[in-house]
Amino acid sequence: MGLLLLCFSLSTVAFAQESKPPPPPPKEKAKAPKSKPDYSLLPKNPKKATILSAILPGAGQVYNGKSWKVPLIYGGFITDIYFINFNNRRYQIFKQALADFDDDLPNDFPSLNRDGLVRNVNYWRSNRDLCYLVLVGIYALNLIDANVDAHLSGFDVSDDIALKFEPHFESFSSDNRSVGLSVKLNF
Repeated sequence: MGLLLLCFSLSTVAFAQESKPPPPPPKEKAKAPKSKPDYSLLPKNPKKATILSAILPGAGQVYNGKSWKVPLIYGGFITDIYFINFNNRRYQIFKQALADFDDDLPNDFPSLNRDGLVRNVNYWRSNRDLCYLVLVGIYALNLIDANVDAHLSGFDVSDDIALKFEPHFESFSSDNRSVGLSVKLNF
């Protein structure tokens, strides 16, 4: 009896596999054309803006949508590089004049003594070094501006924000009433 039951169950499985057709593939639904979402209102990524500005000054400002700042950044760089060059040329002239004075050779500034030449050398060198610090400062401000602007990109600056002063009446009990001024900030 057990053998007959085993044969019957095996034949049912074998016939069941042969008799069922494979299921049809699922039909794909017609996809509606996707419209591009508007990403302009989403806040920008501050890390990405800072890295872009670190690689190429002004790129973070372009990423943040403030490309009008790029000429200001490059104008600052160009102006500072000009003054670095100007101060360095003056420094080199007075440094050479001081070396000529020490070697008892004629120099470009016969009316200056050694102390005057040393003061000029120190003055133009300190101006040049200060311009290098300004260059680093402009670069740092570029990074800070890109980062802060990306952080504030999601900040609501619409006209719906209003500060209103309104009269305020409040009764605590039948005898006790309060009159005042309330300040309301609407978002």
